[in-house]
Amino acid sequence: MTPVNPPQQSRTSPPQPVISALPEGVRVRLSHSVYGDPRAAAELVTLLTDRQSAGLDPLPTDPVDLAPALLRALRAEIRALPDDTRLLLLLAAADQYPVATHAFLRAVTAARLDTRPLETAEAAGVAHSGADGVVFRDAWTRIAAYESGSPADRRDVHRLLARVLHGDREAPCRSWHRGAGALGPSGRLAAELRGSADRARSTGQPALARVLLERAAALCPDPAERSRLVTRAATDAWWAGDGDRARRLAASGTADDALGGLFALRAGNAAEAFDGLLTALINRPAHPVRGNGSAGGGDPADSVPHLLARATEAAIYTGDLRRCREAARVAGRLGIAQPGTLGGLAAAFEGRYEDARDLLQADAGRCGPGGDPTVLIHAGIAALMLGDHTRAATATLRAVTSARARGATAVMAQAMEFRAYADFWTGRPQAGQAAATEALHQAYAAGQDNGACHLQAALAMFAAITGDADVCRERAAAARSYALARGLGLPAALAQWALAFLDLSHGRFAGAAARLRALAGFGPGHGHRAIRHLATPHYVEAAVRTDDTRIARAAHADYHRWATAVRSPDDLALSARCRALLAPGEEAVEHYRAALDLHARGTRDFERARSELLFGSALRRLRRRSEARDRLRSALEAFEHFGAPHCAAQARAELRALGAPAAPAHAVEPTARLTAQQLLVARMVAEGATNREIAARLALSPRTIDHHLRGVFTRLGIRSRIELVRLIAESESPRTL
Repeated sequence: MTPVNPPQQSRTSPPQPVISALPEGVRVRLSHSVYGDPRAAAELVTLLTDRQSAGLDPLPTDPVDLAPALLRALRAEIRALPDDTRLLLLLAAADQYPVATHAFLRAVTAARLDTRPLETAEAAGVAHSGADGVVFRDAWTRIAAYESGSPADRRDVHRLLARVLHGDREAPCRSWHRGAGALGPSGRLAAELRGSADRARSTGQPALARVLLERAAALCPDPAERSRLVTRAATDAWWAGDGDRARRLAASGTADDALGGLFALRAGNAAEAFDGLLTALINRPAHPVRGNGSAGGGDPADSVPHLLARATEAAIYTGDLRRCREAARVAGRLGIAQPGTLGGLAAAFEGRYEDARDLLQADAGRCGPGGDPTVLIHAGIAALMLGDHTRAATATLRAVTSARARGATAVMAQAMEFRAYADFWTGRPQAGQAAATEALHQAYAAGQDNGACHLQAALAMFAAITGDADVCRERAAAARSYALARGLGLPAALAQWALAFLDLSHGRFAGAAARLRALAGFGPGHGHRAIRHLATPHYVEAAVRTDDTRIARAAHADYHRWATAVRSPDDLALSARCRALLAPGEEAVEHYRAALDLHARGTRDFERARSELLFGSALRRLRRRSEARDRLRSALEAFEHFGAPHCAAQARAELRALGAPAAPAHAVEPTARLTAQQLLVARMVAEGATNREIAARLALSPRTIDHHLRGVFTRLGIRSRIELVRLIAESESPRTL
């Protein structure tokens, strides 16, 4: 019989105008849920409700609900094959979906099956034999091969696979197949599956634990226990990065304030998240943690310290002093040691800077290898607040490593939110931008839209530095719109800072001062405390340029108190720079020298370069031409290294005012003319990606990618993608001597 193929039109790309109209997070999750298959994406987008399209409700998770028409066509294609071929495909699919057990070859041997019928599947283009078993054409064909089997045949192949799995290491997979091969409810099998889920979770496999618990719930005869198993499965789904499935499971399980608070913290209103988490904390006295007690393995309903940690994060996101104090009071009443980031932030809000320093230093010191990823993330946040960017980089990188080892995909993107700051300030803006772009995709795929908002703001910050004005505005607008609707004070303030720095680097000092004044000021509605320390040095610069320094002097006085308390060389250097900007004539020189001496002991190389630029400008006005030239050339070299074209242009303008050449003549690679974002787009084009594919990977609109590509062509003086591929290959190929 001739195989029945899916309709040809279903293999074409989806109607992009429809998909591109969806919010970024929905687009990424939709693509992720259908395994990146354009046929399934085209079908699914037409099946979404208005709330799902808006990102308010979880997307479907059952394959039949994701792409029913595609599956019908593929099942027909499978059923057209001979019976013995279909049996082998069913066995292979059961071995791979939804749990990969790697037992196909053992099962074939145990059952003495002839594998020659697979040649028919290969001739039909459905699957082929590989070194480890059967390789399906794609994920949807594998699902169709499984779905096309009768219930009795599926039970038989699961039982066969269970028989050939042995030992403790394979116990969770053996339990899965035993459960999948069961005829009906069984308390004994449900208990076995629950125990296997605990083992899977303890070995860093929350995705497997979720599957086991879902099957345990299906077999459990006790309704109350079944509901608890579903809630536990929802938690494992969340840590594994499957946010849509987690929400669907949570809705059908036991109501849980902790889990609801966690969902709100990552994708809802931060104030509601704080309230839910604090309620869960109050209602759950401390008791032992099941599983491994980590962010990747423990249940948030079981771990009081983790509930407090997440309530802390909610307070940090809102920037609300009242909530910080409330969490601290509850922790004290329950006799729980509060995280240093919570107490430190509350103390900093109240102006108790020495107390804040001590609490933050204690937390920042908990950044050893192999630790709990949540603890490591908090260590990174504390280190960032202290200005210790090297320790922040270490803590957040270790958090990513620890989360990956525990299978906690949901935590990895969160750690990268804060890693981006460390990369930014220590002179690695392009590396930070690439990492933040990857983390943005991870956050969206995991359903963590609040984390994605924070990363959008961080990418706006990178774009402001690297001179991508359009990207900065697009990212900042997206971040602020989302953040203000959900009470996320931190990313909203960070996006505002990015726009302010863009104004500052383009010489729009009045606009920069207006934005920064709100961030560096005091009282409700004035941004986020952590961003105040980021904004104040730039506010002082903008205020001096506009001859309106009254508020700037008060802001600097507060900033200097903080810098003196935490004893960060970089913060002290920036305070000295502020003092220099506010000082008259010759008096400023010694303050600039002090600032550069302090910068030499710090890590914020970009700010050191800005201090040299400002110092060189001051020296030029004082007619100290020789030293001014040296300072300005040093700043120019640093800005070119960072890929900060507008700051470099300011340095060149100052050198021209001196009558000095900007820099010795030297050969420049063509790609050096591109901004960081343009270079990223150019490299993807050189790899063969289309504009829409690049837009999806970078979570930008296709129109923005078109704009970037036009800019690439203009800057490189080329007209086609073929020329671009050649230029990228030549500029990035190893040089021969």
